[in-house]
Order: sequence, then structure tokens, then C-alpha cells
Amino acid sequence: MEFFSFILIIVGLALFEGISSVDNAIINADVLNTVSARAKRWFLTWGLFFGVFLVRGVLPFVILWLALPGVGPLEALTATWSTDEKTVAALEKAAPLLFGGGGTFLVFLFFHWLFMEPKKYGFPGEKFIHQNGIWFYAVASFLLSGLIWFGINENPYLAFAIAIGSSAFFLTHGFKQQAERNEEELLHEKSNLADISKLAYLEVIDATFSIDGVLGAFAFTLSIPLILIGNGFGALVVRYFTIKNIELVKRYEYLKNGAMYSVLFLGIVMLAQAFGAHVPHYIAPLLTFGFIGYFWFKSHRALKLQG
Repeated sequence: MEFFSFILIIVGLALFEGISSVDNAIINADVLNTVSARAKRWFLTWGLFFGVFLVRGVLPFVILWLALPGVGPLEALTATWSTDEKTVAALEKAAPLLFGGGGTFLVFLFFHWLFMEPKKYGFPGEKFIHQNGIWFYAVASFLLSGLIWFGINENPYLAFAIAIGSSAFFLTHGFKQQAERNEEELLHEKSNLADISKLAYLEVIDATFSIDGVLGAFAFTLSIPLILIGNGFGALVVRYFTIKNIELVKRYEYLKNGAMYSVLFLGIVMLAQAFGAHVPHYIAPLLTFGFIGYFWFKSHRALKLQG
């Protein structure tokens, strides 16, 4: 049963990482079409090392290590399987803070997409909400106020973690907005930027986009080895489609919807755990399979209707 749980978590992580990185893959593919063959090869080798192993491997480890004061790097790496009382106690104390900050980030990410971002409408009501996108800021303010209020009653440090989660969202959102503006310049036929500048841009963007997947991964597990395997495999799949078949990914126009509804419910799972609720380990993977599977089928059916 434990082996089955590991497989379920890894597959869920890989699927979530892959689908949540669709926008990143499209940007990468568009920019790579403007660089030389040599630069593309570099992106597939050293770029793969930085994007997959360093960012998606080191970042969750650093987050967990920083959340476990007094625990060494090796203990942080194996914390979920540790029998050391000090490590176990530190993990139990830090877990709600990780869940609170990560859950807030993910819920804000979903509502920003729902209210503000262009999308293919997948459910009734999405068009109306998008047309009244300015209400995102009101929703975010009320949500943050409520979470901090209940967080203070639970644990002042939890309230602070929730505030950090909201700050992290707005910081990364600012980077993504800047990336969208820079992309137009990079794709311009007369752009004077060298290939090395474009590749550096891609690595920075890849790191920014990976934060969504890294924080979402903690909804599946706090085990760094499992996160590394699952997120790493998902990132490899994204790299493959970036180079080989990005046009097929673009045609599955509802995949983004599946990723974002997964983000919402993973965020809810994390917030529930932050406030002391017990959520079975299989809930996060099953939610991911369900939402992404539904919207994949919806995209596939739309393609068939188009002929």
C-alpha cells in the first residue's frame, strides 16, 4: 500500500507540474523559434539541468529546510521518514505554516486567473466573472483579511505565513507581467538581443513559473525526494513538448482550465491542513486527475467537433 501511495503521489505531481507549466512551455517554444540551433541545443542540455534539477529540485528543499529551524540539510531532506524526535517535532510545527503560505498563494493564483486573465470559458459563469475582473482585488482583500483573522486565532505565525503567501503571489505575478511585455520584444523579427540574452530570459521565466508547481507540490507531500522525482519528470515532459509538439498542446485549449481548478482545490487542501484538518494523502492526486482529465476530454471533444 505504501508503494502504491508513492506512485500515486509521483504521478499526480508529474501531471500537475506538466499541465501547470503549459504557459511556460508556449513562451519557451515561441522564443526558441527565434534562436540558432546551437542555442536550442544548449537549452536542452544546460537549460534542462538548471530548470529541472536546480530550480524544481533545490527550491522545495530550501523552502522546507528554512521552515525547519535547528534541523540540518540531511534531516530536512529525509524529514518525512525520520524517526528522530527533534526532526519530527520540527516538521509538525512547520507544516501548518508551509500549508498556510502555499495554500494562500495557490488560491490567489486561481482567483486572479478566474477574474483577470483571458481564457477559454469552461464552466457557466466564467465569462460573467471575467467581464467583472476588477472585483478580483476586492475578493483578494476580503479573502486575505479572513484568512489572517482566523490564522491569528489559531497561531500568530500561521497568520504571518498567510501574509507571506499573498506577498509571494503578487511578487511572482509582477515578474510574469514583465515577462509578457518582454516576450513581444524577444519575438520581434528585428530584435537585436543575442541568443544568450534570450536564453537567460528563458531561465529566469522558467524559475518564476516553477514556483506555482513547487508550492502546489506540498499539497501532495512534504517529502523532498518524491517532489524531486514527480516535478522533475513533469518538467521533462514539458521540455519535450516545448521542442517537439507545442502546436498540439496549444490546440488542447481547455488544459489551462484543468490546471487552474486543480490549483484552487490544492490550495483549499493546504489551507484545510494549515488549520488542523486531516486530509488523506490520496485526495490531492485524485483531484488533479479528475480536473485535468475532465478538461482534457473537453479539449479533445472540441477538437473532434472542429474536424
